Parts: sequence; C-alpha cells; structure tokens
Amino acid sequence: MSSRYAAVRWPRLKLSFIFEKKSAWMIMFLLLVLALLSIFSVGIGTLYISPLRTIQVMLGTDAGSMEANIIWNFRMPRLVMAGLAGMALALSGTILQAVVRNPLASPDVIGVTSGAAMMAVLYLAVFNVKTSIVWMPLFAFAGAAAVSAFIYFGAWKKGVSPMRMILVGLGVTALLEALKTIFLIFSPIFVTSQAKIWITGTVYGANWTSVKFFTPWLLLFVPLLFVFAGRMNIQVLGNELPVVLGGRIQLQRFALLVTAAALAGSAVAFVGGIGFVGLMAPHLSRRLVGGSHGLLLICSAIVGGLLLMTADLIGRTIFAPRDVPAGVFTAVIGAPFFLYLLVKTKKKTE
Repeated sequence: MSSRYAAVRWPRLKLSFIFEKKSAWMIMFLLLVLALLSIFSVGIGTLYISPLRTIQVMLGTDAGSMEANIIWNFRMPRLVMAGLAGMALALSGTILQAVVRNPLASPDVIGVTSGAAMMAVLYLAVFNVKTSIVWMPLFAFAGAAAVSAFIYFGAWKKGVSPMRMILVGLGVTALLEALKTIFLIFSPIFVTSQAKIWITGTVYGANWTSVKFFTPWLLLFVPLLFVFAGRMNIQVLGNELPVVLGGRIQLQRFALLVTAAALAGSAVAFVGGIGFVGLMAPHLSRRLVGGSHGLLLICSAIVGGLLLMTADLIGRTIFAPRDVPAGVFTAVIGAPFFLYLLVKTKKKTE
C-alpha cells in the first residue's frame, strides 16, 4: 500500500477501512482549531476571562467561582448547542449533495429546513412554548420529513431523478415561505416577534436542557449515517452504475433523505432556520479532505460546528450589548457563496 494511505483493521468486529494520511492530519488540525475556538469563545463577553483561567475552570478547579458560574451555566451550553446544531446541519447538507448530486443542494435550499421551520412556528403559536421542549424537535422533524417525502415522491418517475428532486424542492420552499409569511401576519404580535427572531436563526437562550433534548437525535442518526457512508459514495455515481453494482438505490436514497430530514429538523427546532451552513460546510470539507464520504462526513461535521460557533461568537460580541442572531452572519457569508457556486455550476454546464 502506498505511504500516502493507512489502513485500520478490527478483525474481531470484522471492520476495516483505508484513509489518506494527509486528510487524517487535517481532521486533527480542525479538532485543535475547534478546541481553541471553544476556549476563546467561552472567555469572551461582558466579563472577560483569560484563556488560562478558562482552562482552569473547565478542568474543575475553583468550581464555585463567579467565572465558573458564567462559563458553565451561560456560555458553555450556548457554545455546545451551536457546535451540535452546526454539525447536524452540515451532515444534512452532505447527505443531500450526495443524493441529489448537485452542489447547490442543502436543507435550506431544497425545502427541508422550511418544512421544519413551518411546523416549529405552528408549535410556538399553538402551544406558546408552555409544553415541554421535548415535543418541539418532533414537530420540526415531522415537517422536515413531510417535505422530504413530498419532494421524493413528487420527483418520482420510474425512480427519482436528482434534478427533478431539486426543482420540486425549490418550488416547495417558495410555497412554504409564502404560507409561513401569511401565518405570521395573522398571528398575535408576540408570536410574530418571537418567531421572526427564531426563524432568522439564533443560539440565544440555549441551556443544558436544550442540549439534553437535542443530543439524543444526534446519537441516534449520526452513527446510522456513518453506516451509510459507503452507500453515499455509490449514490454520487448516478442511477445506472449503482444498480449494476448491486445497490438498491431508491431504498438507500429514501433512507438517506429521512436521515437528512431528522438532522436538519432537530437542529431547526433548537436554533431556528439558520441557513447556508449545510451548503458551505460540505464544499469547504471537500477542499480539505476530498470527496470520499468516510472522512468527508467527519470533516463536514467539524467545519459546520466551527461555522456556527464562529457566527454566534461574532453575533454576541461585535455589536455588544446587542445580541445579533447567528443566522444573520451565516447568511452574509452564505449568500455570496451560493451565488459563486451558481455561476460556477452554470459555466460547467455550458
């Protein structure tokens, strides 16, 4: 085997995989950046806490101090929620780009996020957040799953064409955005104001309870996603070759769409309609580790977490004491990125 690659084998578990050493080192570097950003982020705020003092508090020394209270009860849950939500959105985008085979695909572009947001807004209006927060991701997942199913079957014609899927998704997104606007117009003013901020996407108000209810969704679907990593490599080959290789392409595609809907829907339930993370993270990750979905999924998750954590850090510090929703900054970066991809894709097809 070339010195460029390394192999890991577990004979007892009958597992083995090959990875590129350069990509593995890139993953390690990104994890280091993630750790440094976390230390820096929880120390920044109205009360500045030095990185050394932050590390001391995180290691458990001086647990009863004011700094420990601020870090563990206010800043850390917000940081963790931003990281987990960014990871979920990035993984969802990676799935959709593999299934749809279109670089413009992401949960917010083809309507998955809009479906989740629509149901979450209904939840806010009907229950007024008086019921347990545990039900909100279920509502959001139901919306995301319903939209995904509609897109899937709406694009069906002797199988699902990726191009038809993205066209149906764009139409569904436009319809849901119009319905959501009409719903907000006729809602009470307190629901409208609350929903508007939430739809933009924000990690403000995240606490350990939110993290506790969000984490099981990741624990359930992320391991399942890595089981499908090999299937995702087959999906990008098109419709004919996977069938020749023995792949049950339509069943695999449906399972991947359900996983993407679950990840995007649960993230939207807790942080709102944050856009473009699912679009940017997979593209940036392919530049770093290549297109094989084993390491690509890991890299996309880390990059997605970094993007949302950085956006939230900028939002709560650059205009302090105002807290600007993180979704504003992901949109500022993501919209030009989307236009760049659109122009690039158009040139390739000409």
